[in-house]
Amino acid sequence: MNLLIELLAFAVAIGVLVVVHEYGHYSVARLCGVKVLRFSIGFGKPLFQWVSPKTGTEWTIAALPLGGYVKMLDERETGGAPIPVEALPHAFNRQSVWRRFAIVAAGPVANFLLAIVLFALVFATGVTEPAAVVASPAPNTPAALAGFDGGETIVAVRAENAGEAAPVRSWSDLRWKLLGAAFDHKRVVLSAKDAHGTSDFQLDLRGITEKDVDDDFMSHLGFEPGGGKLTVAGVQPDSAAQKAGLVAGDRLRTVDGIPTDNATAFIAYVKSHAGKPMTLQVERGGQAEGKREDVRIVPQSQRDEATGQQIGRIGAELATQVPSIDVHYGPVESLQLGARRTWDLAVYSVRMFGRMIVGEASLKNLSGPVTIADYAGKSARLGPSAFLSFLALVSISLGVLNLLPIPVLDGGHLLYYLVEAVTGKVVSDRWQLVFQRAGLACIVALSAIALFNDLARLIHF
Repeated sequence: MNLLIELLAFAVAIGVLVVVHEYGHYSVARLCGVKVLRFSIGFGKPLFQWVSPKTGTEWTIAALPLGGYVKMLDERETGGAPIPVEALPHAFNRQSVWRRFAIVAAGPVANFLLAIVLFALVFATGVTEPAAVVASPAPNTPAALAGFDGGETIVAVRAENAGEAAPVRSWSDLRWKLLGAAFDHKRVVLSAKDAHGTSDFQLDLRGITEKDVDDDFMSHLGFEPGGGKLTVAGVQPDSAAQKAGLVAGDRLRTVDGIPTDNATAFIAYVKSHAGKPMTLQVERGGQAEGKREDVRIVPQSQRDEATGQQIGRIGAELATQVPSIDVHYGPVESLQLGARRTWDLAVYSVRMFGRMIVGEASLKNLSGPVTIADYAGKSARLGPSAFLSFLALVSISLGVLNLLPIPVLDGGHLLYYLVEAVTGKVVSDRWQLVFQRAGLACIVALSAIALFNDLARLIHF
């Protein structure tokens, strides 16, 4: 059943993105007076075909639904057959360089516009997200050095020396704001509320490296969602948890006197205490609020296959219930936020791709169709908002990818047109052929790496 959901969600996602991208090319070509011969969804053998009586365009759905194309009237692609004189003004190659530029750029632009609309829909209909409540940070992390103890609710972010404070509405909103500041290596001031009022915390992001951004960014800063309930969901037989008397339903309040409300931080603490006794303060199910018990537990020492080091495990399954918030926005604000989120993601994608090229970021960040299908299914099962957000994210990725200055992609053609606009000369067919072969090699290499990453994630090596 899960596989069917993934395949259907993947087909819907790819279908929508391809149609929007190619319709961008088609609509601007029509506005520029260019004759469109075929609009194809997919490649290979046509499954369905019909011809528009008004425009003469052949609309096709082909057997291989992993892309599409718009074929326009072009003297270079007639196989030597002459084009009637009256049709020449409608040929793509007869258009001005800026019209050709607009037609080619319209595909990626359509993907960005789709992302803006999708994000705006999510913002306007409302989305439930974790609140920006922080858990107790690990020692020596930027969050701990800034003075956070845990339990604070971050309400605003501003630059260190100047600038208007930007409100923080949710955990994901906080993450995006900190990610932007980390890319610029800035110090920021976070305003947070707790039981004693509102305080400012200065967070230093100047030492954040590109690898830190690649990995679990918020965890590296010491930020984890907090303020919720960390409970024991299950206990494994003959485990340290069972021997200590932990049972399903126990709520973990403190570990060695340190408040704990986040599974990630708790697991990290347990791992660092292999063979060392710990004291857990738990709240038993069915007892009144505030009535707690102390449980002494010694994590079992096990070898971590990833690092080869000995780590602690207690054999308990954990569940975290963090406070959430329903975020709603008006129509105008939703469009503004959709545009801002699209811009932020597009810039982040370009920066990340550039760092992968120069070796400052791992190529493991590339994903292929298997991973996309997996996330399509997962987001579809989470609900409409999650699927729309996923669709917007992939649409942005498709737009950015197509704008890369690689021949055979839209960005490669745009580069040719820029050279033509500056020099007044068309890039020769000979050089275009050379660049096309090089570009094809780049695309094959990128596809191979993405597919390898997909397979590596599936078999975990």
